Amino acid sequence: MAEKRPITVATGDGIGPEIMEAVLHILEQAGAEIDPEFIDVGEKVYLSGNSTGIPDEAWESLRRTKVLLKAPITTPQGGGYKSLNVTIRTAMGLYANVRPCVSYHPVIENRHPDMDLVIVRENEEDLYAGIEHQQTPEVVQSLKLISRPGSERIIRYAFEYARKNNRKKVTCLVKDNIMKLSDGLFHTVFKEIAAEYPEIESNHLIVDIGMARIADTPEQFDVLVMPNLYGDIASDIAAQIAGSVGLAGSANIGEQIAMFEAIHGSAPDIAGKKIANPSGLLHGAIMMLVHIGQPEIAEEIHNAWLRTIEDGVLTGDMAKGKESVGTFEFARAVVERLGKKPESKLQPVTYSKAVSEEKTEPTKSLNYDVDRKLDGVDVFLCNNELSANEIGEKLEEIAGPDLKLIMMTNRGVKVYPNGFSETFLSDHWRCRFQPEEGKETTHQMIRSLLSRIEEADLDWIKIENLYTFNGKLGYSLAQGQ
Repeated sequence: MAEKRPITVATGDGIGPEIMEAVLHILEQAGAEIDPEFIDVGEKVYLSGNSTGIPDEAWESLRRTKVLLKAPITTPQGGGYKSLNVTIRTAMGLYANVRPCVSYHPVIENRHPDMDLVIVRENEEDLYAGIEHQQTPEVVQSLKLISRPGSERIIRYAFEYARKNNRKKVTCLVKDNIMKLSDGLFHTVFKEIAAEYPEIESNHLIVDIGMARIADTPEQFDVLVMPNLYGDIASDIAAQIAGSVGLAGSANIGEQIAMFEAIHGSAPDIAGKKIANPSGLLHGAIMMLVHIGQPEIAEEIHNAWLRTIEDGVLTGDMAKGKESVGTFEFARAVVERLGKKPESKLQPVTYSKAVSEEKTEPTKSLNYDVDRKLDGVDVFLCNNELSANEIGEKLEEIAGPDLKLIMMTNRGVKVYPNGFSETFLSDHWRCRFQPEEGKETTHQMIRSLLSRIEEADLDWIKIENLYTFNGKLGYSLAQGQ
């Protein structure tokens, strides 16, 4: 008998313990070679005074087993509690979130019977870095961070996933018509890596029309890859139009550790009623079995699940008013059909050992050389007393011989020189200083400029150095500049 694979299991909050019990029962009856180690995470840990929601012993288990099967958890409202999912993903390097979204029509009614797509979402960067500041009484900022290495890693993962799972096309969704630098970098890297996979079709869509097409004609997509926020939104849209958010599982893959879960929340309103659908967590567990090299068991469970719903055994969210069963009745029905496959309405699935994610090659990076040069500075001011013209004229007087005031913006819109009286203004001003053409900027110039701004009794709150990279601007122009 093969040695059982240790895995870490978090039973979660709300409906979590119920659906985890049901899923583990199915795994046990199917002969999954796993040895669960149970940990406490979530609401109870938060309320004990641990703002991360995960204690040290849980980290130790996860780092030892390298695999976490996690039920939904509850994050208490207020109190500065951080998202446990985000904490685990970033701390353990779980850079790839993988969410298959499949139609089970006509068993579960929807408008897209041919839908079968996979969303690969970058999991660590973007606005989910959670770097925010209130800079003035009227303005806050949230930093969107997109890195070349992070983009390379997730995009390459998407193409490798397509190759190993016999997928034919990878689509990139970004908003680089507006965020030309951050989303533009992601799109640029996508095109570079796509060239390495000529056998796989690749295309790009602006995210708003891309989301619309996911909702309208999802059958045109195969694998989609996108930054963190877009991927989060797109995967919930896709799961819902496939039939129910309660059906979808999720994998969070790193180079050393992986986490598997349902994509839905802890649903405390139905906790204890034993009516929750365990299918989302079960699909996460199926992905886990493939990952740890037990695809045959994953295939048997998945086909038994398909046969169960094909036979009309459905939980309430799937039945939609028709006769339904509870959590454990559904789990027992899946167990009764182990070894069977769907016969009439649904297609059986197959898995191969070659798909095991633990056998992926280490991530490689593209080579690139960068010539970075300092090209000026944006100085941000807090001021609600002076007009745009008054601030601009004052700054022009103190700019000095080395740097000159190029323009000022308010909430990104150019307001000096030659601003419009109709522009709505806040107390947050971006003031761009650059040297005469052909001259270089130094850090000493910037320090001297800041000293003069202070002496002029203007409140600077932050700066952003402006750079060129290989002769190209590494900063955005203002609206109207």
